[in-house]
Amino acid sequence: MKRKMNNTKIILVAFGLSGMLFAACSDHTKEGGVTKSGKPADANIGLSTVLQPVNSSVLSTVNAIVPKQKAVQTTIPAEGYLDFDTRTFNNIAARFSGRIEKLYIKYAFQEIHRGQRIFDIYSPDMVTAQQDLIYLNRNSAQETNLVDAAKQKLLLLGMSAAQVDKVVKTGKPFNSLPVYSPYDGHVHDVAHSQMPGSTAVRPEQNFTGNLPLLIKEGMYIEKGQPVFNVVNPHHLWAILKIDRSAVAGLKLNQPVKISSPDMPGKTINGKVDFIEPFLQDGDKSTSIRVYIDNMDHTLKVNALVKVTIQTGEINALWIPRAALLDLGETKIVWLKNGPLFKARQVSTGIINGNEIQITKGLAVTDSLAENAQYLTDSESFIKTRENEK
Repeated sequence: MKRKMNNTKIILVAFGLSGMLFAACSDHTKEGGVTKSGKPADANIGLSTVLQPVNSSVLSTVNAIVPKQKAVQTTIPAEGYLDFDTRTFNNIAARFSGRIEKLYIKYAFQEIHRGQRIFDIYSPDMVTAQQDLIYLNRNSAQETNLVDAAKQKLLLLGMSAAQVDKVVKTGKPFNSLPVYSPYDGHVHDVAHSQMPGSTAVRPEQNFTGNLPLLIKEGMYIEKGQPVFNVVNPHHLWAILKIDRSAVAGLKLNQPVKISSPDMPGKTINGKVDFIEPFLQDGDKSTSIRVYIDNMDHTLKVNALVKVTIQTGEINALWIPRAALLDLGETKIVWLKNGPLFKARQVSTGIINGNEIQITKGLAVTDSLAENAQYLTDSESFIKTRENEK
């Protein structure tokens, strides 16, 4: 009898629970999928969904976006500075040893012109060579080959034809010889030269001032020794640093627009003239050069510049840069799958402003998280299908 009563109680409890469950389902249906708290109820979210590991799937209400297939005018932003165009650097070196008797160049960056007298030099070797010519002309004038060879030696050492003729005519050597500039430009002392390899050190490295030259009157110079470096200030180049991620879209002759805080409202048009084929030690960027005319001298060396390089047009799949999580060699997006966001590895191309090109791993119909960093657990290793194999 007791066993029957116990069975009857169990049956009644079961019927009671069933009735409560039915009533709850009826209330949910009538309220249109909205709980009593006023929040939407998603019947698709089950216990297995909630218990997904957060390093491969995330349950979130973050905004979702879709990739865009479009043609984009691609540009590469860069920054750099202006410097002398070293192709215009010319050295004036001593053709013979001697002592500087008179110096006509007084300070660094002094402007000189081709044919301008820059210093007078006394050289025992040149005096001896002139005396040899005078002796041959007086005593062996019939030996024309010897006389011509002596004249040619003086010409090769830097004397002009008029000076050689004067030596022959007067029979007197020049004790000091004038040296003329073969170039136009600004004089740089060899110690201030922008050319690499200069080992001379000056305590005061203020190149903007009119510094006195290290070379002085009365100093001796050796044959072949560089005395001055002449730079043409009419030609500069912009040296720009390009991030390695943008090098793939970089080519010679691409249009370049240059602006500088020193030139408000002014833009200089140029092109990519040179791409360095190597990386500097410890530098992960690539340097390029843009050659610039500076005929009016408005541009100053070492001025900072900002550059936009036009690299063409690319028809590709693009997403915002914030939607991509860069883990070094691996690039991750959070792909929306129902209520979940799942990590997916993608391959990327160039960066254009705030957008990045996707070359593999996404389709136009995919939906992904607008902010990938927001869904990432900083203490977890993100698992994707590729790295779980």
